[in-house]
Amino acid sequence: MNQDLSIFSLVTQASLVVQIVMAGLMLASLASWTVIFGKLFGLRRIRNANDVFEREFWAGKNLNDLFADATKQPPRSAMERIFASGMREFFKLREKRVMDTGALLDGARRAMRASFQRELDAIESNLSFLASVGSVSPYVGLFGTVWGIMNSFFQIGQQQNSSLAVVAPGISEALFATAIGLFAAIPAVIAYNRFSHRVNAYEAKLQRFADQVHSQVGRELERS
Repeated sequence: MNQDLSIFSLVTQASLVVQIVMAGLMLASLASWTVIFGKLFGLRRIRNANDVFEREFWAGKNLNDLFADATKQPPRSAMERIFASGMREFFKLREKRVMDTGALLDGARRAMRASFQRELDAIESNLSFLASVGSVSPYVGLFGTVWGIMNSFFQIGQQQNSSLAVVAPGISEALFATAIGLFAAIPAVIAYNRFSHRVNAYEAKLQRFADQVHSQVGRELERS
């Protein structure tokens, strides 16, 4: 009894439930690869933009001039947006005749902290999706495997024949569902771990930058 065990036949000859499982896993894999490439290029673009503004910040340019440049056009980087938020709040408090140095610095720090959190939320978006795909896909594939093996035993009972020719197609279809689950999960897990590490480093860098801006504003107040 010859059986076609090509990948195409494994999909087309599988039961409806297993086909649904396979289709769902392939869609999850496609979506996770979309997120992976989006994050890969997005993080590179963010890093380059931050490096440009950080060089400008440490080039010795006046804070007022930096803020003026940041307000002429939408800020191009996360660091520039954090800086602009803190300086905007600082000048707003100065316009309200707040002269207490501590109040001015606290206001700038709070504004930068809020901007920092928005930037972090944006960069962390879709990471939870990768984590979900990585953790759930193997179990979904295992469900398809169990269902396929159940169908194989059902075929054995119907045909009263337990030869390899009878059970091989069903077992192959079932195991193929597990393979697709792993195909979806492994890249998602690797990407999630890699991006989580980079996001943590990004978070620490933004936090240090916000602290540096706070210190720089404090020194400017002392000189004035």
